[in-house]
Amino acid sequence: MKQEAISYLTTIRDEIFNLGKFLYENPEESFHEDKAYRYLIDLFKKHDFKIIENYVDIPTAFYAEYGKGHPKICYLCEYDALKDGGHISGHNLISAMSAAAGLSLAKVVPKIGGTVIVLGCPGEYIGSAKVTMAKQGVFNDIDVALMCHPEAVTAKSGTSMAVLPLSIKYKSSDGLAYRKKSGYSALDACLFTFNAISALSKGFEDNCSIDGVIVNGGAAPYMVPYETEAKFYIRAPKIVQAEDIENKIKELVKVTSFMMDVSYETSLYELPYEDLVPNDTLSRLFSHNLKECGIIDIEEAKDTTSALSIGTVSHIVPSIHPYINMIEDDSIKYPSTEFAASTIKDFAQDKVMKAAQALTITGIDLIEREDLLSEVKVEFNSRKHKL
Repeated sequence: MKQEAISYLTTIRDEIFNLGKFLYENPEESFHEDKAYRYLIDLFKKHDFKIIENYVDIPTAFYAEYGKGHPKICYLCEYDALKDGGHISGHNLISAMSAAAGLSLAKVVPKIGGTVIVLGCPGEYIGSAKVTMAKQGVFNDIDVALMCHPEAVTAKSGTSMAVLPLSIKYKSSDGLAYRKKSGYSALDACLFTFNAISALSKGFEDNCSIDGVIVNGGAAPYMVPYETEAKFYIRAPKIVQAEDIENKIKELVKVTSFMMDVSYETSLYELPYEDLVPNDTLSRLFSHNLKECGIIDIEEAKDTTSALSIGTVSHIVPSIHPYINMIEDDSIKYPSTEFAASTIKDFAQDKVMKAAQALTITGIDLIEREDLLSEVKVEFNSRKHKL
């Protein structure tokens, strides 16, 4: 079965290259990936996948399925780009690798059983659709979720930070600034909150941090700044640590409101990203297959200080997020426009096909070997219990 799937991959190499190139040449912002969405849907329709468009009411999300029953192997596509930077993070190749793996696994599932699912997940840069899907139960009936991320190194799947996006709004009385001689403004409360958070952060656990910006600080200099909004990213190794910091900040805001006689409102302006839960069994299996497919030099688990939407998914279903080196020139940095340009070169295309082979073989292993899938799930349940 493995050789049949790999042989099929060679026949669709041009389709996969064209996919990655099309996305590179047509970068689209988060949740506006109309061209990428249509290109991917048409590709899977061509290969007889069952498609659900505008999946879970997200206009540029899709669900593509081939096969029947369990195990259900899910590959994740990302395809958004930065407004002024294009595919500096290589999301075009995430789609290429996952699409290639989904198409090749589909060729053998009628013989080995199971289902291959490819999820189109828009908006990775701002409140990823994967998080919305996770909250709506999309992953509850899936056995494993797999994807590879382009990078400047090849490394095993590691952990990621949890991120909690918190908005703080203050309101005070308004009026002309030169006529108001006493009392606190919303801006006073906002600036006090920033200073207090800076002091409080000294007591946070290691690797926890808060980044904030004032997005609304008032109308004009001659007017009292009676309405302000500040947005913060709370980062922590675990989501429970981020939630603890959030609760402390909310208490601070409550006290500030009382002391300065201003009203307040706190809310999440995006969905939180949970930390990525490792699965060593699944990671070891994929790394073995990656070496079998010709990518030998694999670094140990790469932990990232950024947030990954697959982190939330990994709390529901066993998941991995390994990294694949896509650059031949060591002077090129990730992420960068130079990195984006490298994604359509022959070196990157070769890595895409090898990574897709490994993703496909990993799916076959998990379908054919009940013991492997059981080991993956035992580890997942053990880590989940500890959390």
